[in-house]
Amino acid sequence: MQSNMLAMILAGGRGSRLKDLTNKVAKPAVAYGGKYRIVDFPLSNCANSGIDVVGVLTQYESVQLNSYVALGGRWGLDSKDSGVFVLPPREKADANLDVYRGTADAISQNIDFIDKYAPEYLLILSSDHIYKMDYSEMLKYHQEKNADATIAVIGVPIKEASRFGIMNTDEDGHIVEFEEKPAHPKSNLASMGIYIFNWKVLRKVLMADMKNPDSSHDFGKDIIPIMLGENRTLVAYQFKGYWKDVGTIDSLWEANMDLLTDEQELNLADSSWRIYTEDASTPPQYFGPEAEVRRAYITQGCSVEGEVRSSVLFTGAKVGKGAKVIDSVLMSNVVVEDGAVVTRALVADGVKIGKGAVVGSADSENILLVAKRVKGVE
Repeated sequence: MQSNMLAMILAGGRGSRLKDLTNKVAKPAVAYGGKYRIVDFPLSNCANSGIDVVGVLTQYESVQLNSYVALGGRWGLDSKDSGVFVLPPREKADANLDVYRGTADAISQNIDFIDKYAPEYLLILSSDHIYKMDYSEMLKYHQEKNADATIAVIGVPIKEASRFGIMNTDEDGHIVEFEEKPAHPKSNLASMGIYIFNWKVLRKVLMADMKNPDSSHDFGKDIIPIMLGENRTLVAYQFKGYWKDVGTIDSLWEANMDLLTDEQELNLADSSWRIYTEDASTPPQYFGPEAEVRRAYITQGCSVEGEVRSSVLFTGAKVGKGAKVIDSVLMSNVVVEDGAVVTRALVADGVKIGKGAVVGSADSENILLVAKRVKGVE
């Protein structure tokens, strides 16, 4: 393995706050940005960072996700010495269900897989964030600090800090306290769910945690507090750049809308740090003679004959004559028929909005998720 670091991506979350989008699809397989899936980001970051072996720990509604990530060639991780490996749970939490009981348990159940590669360092990633990051730079920091564990953090507005796991550090960046969603946060350094551990150290802690019947087997609740209690060296790595948690309909919509900003931090067109994905074979975009498009992100295979304003259209979306799509996200193969109006909405894959139908409102506080066909005017 390049850099002697193996990566494990925690991709087993249920994603219930994404409502109907995750009824049949695992959260990391949810689409974003026209043609990508959320899991493309940590996988592409691994490939770009020179990490050759990646385990993807799957769980709920994982059939599509399993088949998608098993083809590691998308990210250049399919050679003799590299690969993306799907790792479903193997132990029963109750009489009927194989599940990971927590984030730490997901790693514990796969100790044999990790040991096979004998890494010096283990990189652990969550799979529900949109960002670009060079993990090799984080590893350098980890080595320079002679740390047992390094946790990536990002500054968030202090009024939002109670939504996150918060790291309290000294002036040298050493973590002195970890608080999970504190009511009165002392710091605004939020955990990004990105960890580098010295594998031998973490392995010992995990083995003890597995035997503890009172543990919730979670990194934030159990493993990090244990390591702090043992006076291990834990440091915070401050990330500067675009990072978005896309765990809700509103935040997923916002992340897509961010692609329309003039100073687009994520820059999906950056050839120096590509985000790799499955590239569909589709014709180019088509714009009809009466089409009106302003401030839009329109992917290949789309057909626009009406008005699209401040919106993102995924592969194969169609907007009919006289139709209006405003401040909205149309996912793959959505059809907005003639005369329909869609405002402040996120429309799920393949949904059809009938002729003359009106969906969403410019005054709504939250983004409307449209996951079923909307009948048009008869």
